[in-house]
Amino acid sequence: MLLPEPIQRLIDALSRLPGVGPKTASRLTFHLLRTDGGLAEELSAALAQLRAGTATCAECFNITTAGRELCLVCANTERDRSLICVVEEPLDVLALEGTGGYKGLYHVLGGALSPIEGIGPDDLKIKELVARVKGGGVQEVIVATNPSMEGDATAMYLQQQLAPLGPQLTRLARGLPMGGDLEYADQSTLLRALAGRQTLA
Repeated sequence: MLLPEPIQRLIDALSRLPGVGPKTASRLTFHLLRTDGGLAEELSAALAQLRAGTATCAECFNITTAGRELCLVCANTERDRSLICVVEEPLDVLALEGTGGYKGLYHVLGGALSPIEGIGPDDLKIKELVARVKGGGVQEVIVATNPSMEGDATAMYLQQQLAPLGPQLTRLARGLPMGGDLEYADQSTLLRALAGRQTLA
């Protein structure tokens, strides 16, 4: 079936989003066609403002509002400036902030080391992290990269770069999720859970 060009263009554009295949893109497109014009116009305006209305924090490289030098976390004088949590992407900041339990600062690398994809240290914000630590006052760096081969490689590289500078380097604990059953856990997760076991108080 031949579709009008505007419909096909939107389906093609939506299909390039992560987790959205051609069928989902088609459903979304036809949903926008069926609803009143308000939703489509609101979506169009939000997309147009996405780039123009956002910027990168000059200190941690998280996303912030355009025109602001620092993000809300870095600008908050009540945050613990001796603690930096290193994450791969801005979405990781949202996840950690959602816990309400972390009161330090962040550093967003912009990805993870991946020689296969051609992503090396110069493609990430690693030099900027080293400069922040060299600037003094940082007592602990929490490496919160993803539990993947790329995340582990990035963590090891950060350890090599930061260890000579003196801060305590820690890594997020890994193990079994709440509500999970041992029989369904993979061997790697079980091994990490055993290695990270804690004493019962």
